[in-house]
Amino acid sequence: MEKAKEILKALGAYALLLTDVIRDILKHGINVREVSRQIILMGISSIPIVLLTAVFTGMVLALQTAYGLHRFGAKNYVGNLVGLALARELGPVLTAVMVCGRVGAGIAAEIASMVVTEQVDAIRALGGDPIRRLVTPRIVAGTLSMPLLAGIAVITGILGGAVVAVFELGITWHQYYRSYLYAVQIRDVTDGLIKSCGFGLIVASIACFKGLRCRGGTEGVGLTTTAAVVTGSLMVFISNFFFTKLLIIIKFK
Repeated sequence: MEKAKEILKALGAYALLLTDVIRDILKHGINVREVSRQIILMGISSIPIVLLTAVFTGMVLALQTAYGLHRFGAKNYVGNLVGLALARELGPVLTAVMVCGRVGAGIAAEIASMVVTEQVDAIRALGGDPIRRLVTPRIVAGTLSMPLLAGIAVITGILGGAVVAVFELGITWHQYYRSYLYAVQIRDVTDGLIKSCGFGLIVASIACFKGLRCRGGTEGVGLTTTAAVVTGSLMVFISNFFFTKLLIIIKFK
């Protein structure tokens, strides 16, 4: 019972944080300079790990699907499955999880360190707003940079699958390319990018939320960072189901 109350209190506090961010954006707008700086820190610095994850995901996906389809004489449809899986699910989800592990941990640790060293209290004492200075730019940057990273991941994963299809499976580049174009539609790509926006919002906001609630000195910083990564990753997988369900309902409505 007590655990349920703590969860409900945390959800309420998280909702209030998002409300404060929305109110801050509507009242003061977006600090373009700070958001741009955060996009560079979050997005550009995350490109190498996203590329590495995506290319090997596309390669192993091509191998596994070819192995399964070969029994039915449908090996030439590898491009269909690789393209759809990456565009709709694996590209956005894996990108969000990797960014959560790298960027989410950094955000939580940075804000938590400011909390335990009383820098956040100093901002309030000087008349500043921690939401305006610390939270809003990071949430906006996460929401904007995640779709860009997911798009890069999808393209890289498809190219990785193409390498395996051409050099390992004996499928020509033209066959792979045509099967991909035949299966993947613009709606599949846009659905993946829409979900990526939601994932970016979730990862950045949870990291900020956990950081602001840090307690217990330097030990608390470590615990907060771990909690931010674990909670953010879990929420990416959970929200992915509801995003997918909602987009399917909208598509067939």
